[in-house]
Amino acid sequence: MAFVDRSETIPPFERSLQELRYATGIAIPVYLPAGPSQAESVALLRETIIACCEQVADPTAICLGVDGEEHGAAIARSLAAEYGVQFVVSPVNRGKLQGVREGMHRLLAHPNLRYLAVLDCDNDHFANELLNFVRAAEQIVDQTSDERLMILGRRISRHRPMGLLRGELEDLADRLLLQALTYHAALSGRPLRLEYTTLLDGVPDFHSGYKLFSRVTASDVFIPEPETAGLTETATYRHAVEAVMSVEAVLSGARLGVINRSTFNRQPVTTFGLLNRAQLTADMILWPCKRLGIPGEFVQQWMENEIGALLLGTLVPEGRQELEGVYRAVMTGYDDEQPHSAVDPFAKQPLFL
Repeated sequence: MAFVDRSETIPPFERSLQELRYATGIAIPVYLPAGPSQAESVALLRETIIACCEQVADPTAICLGVDGEEHGAAIARSLAAEYGVQFVVSPVNRGKLQGVREGMHRLLAHPNLRYLAVLDCDNDHFANELLNFVRAAEQIVDQTSDERLMILGRRISRHRPMGLLRGELEDLADRLLLQALTYHAALSGRPLRLEYTTLLDGVPDFHSGYKLFSRVTASDVFIPEPETAGLTETATYRHAVEAVMSVEAVLSGARLGVINRSTFNRQPVTTFGLLNRAQLTADMILWPCKRLGIPGEFVQQWMENEIGALLLGTLVPEGRQELEGVYRAVMTGYDDEQPHSAVDPFAKQPLFL
């Protein structure tokens, strides 16, 4: 593998294609719990590997990062041998962020990789679209002469593939994250740079699992041990993983770019229904707000501003109960300075539409 020579006059499409083929690495976090759905998950992982191998010239530019020896190590080892990709196994299951970090560490050992992508192992992040990520990154570098960047893969719809409930909860987390970044930018004196984002729905898709980092940004984000922001390891490594990657990239000085990406009309596999949804979503909000030093008073007001606007709140009582649970869990995280976790977030609403 070798860097593409940027000094040569090569048309943007051709240069981006060469960057993808010869200077892009792909980290695939792997988690394959035992159970009746494992065979389907293995088949999806195999398809993901095949698709990624079609994009890069050297399969060792792909690394499977297994999150826990008992959660797919033997399968990953077999697939890695079959397709010539790398794999690395974390002895202990900690969460998706661990698999991503292990994979990124291995890929960063390749000095000639300029870009590093992360995509999930469920074949819902289409590797054939990775060229668009690289082209967007190349535009930013060409126009700014700055290689600090992260490209987000925006889902055209959050609700269609994930369902109304999860789509609304992720939308809420994204909106709070954007406000937290804006608040921090104002205090830091460094404006939040969104000129390369396509905000057709008003907020970047921070919680998309498909991202591309420049080499320098990947080093800044994944080499240091993640900040827990005073929360649990579960909150950092499992629940807020996409927020961790996004916030740390911005704090490192990365520009954000956004490109649209495809998804299936439903998720191939998911464990969302087995999780504590209120705490999961709360941690997606709490981690960035705590990391960025947002006072509880602001977080409470932002929650009340946004919750009332969500369509989920019109589903009574189930939708409101879900949102009330998230609100209480977030404010419980701030009870030391803002003891109002029992307040009804729907108590104050406009009288008229």
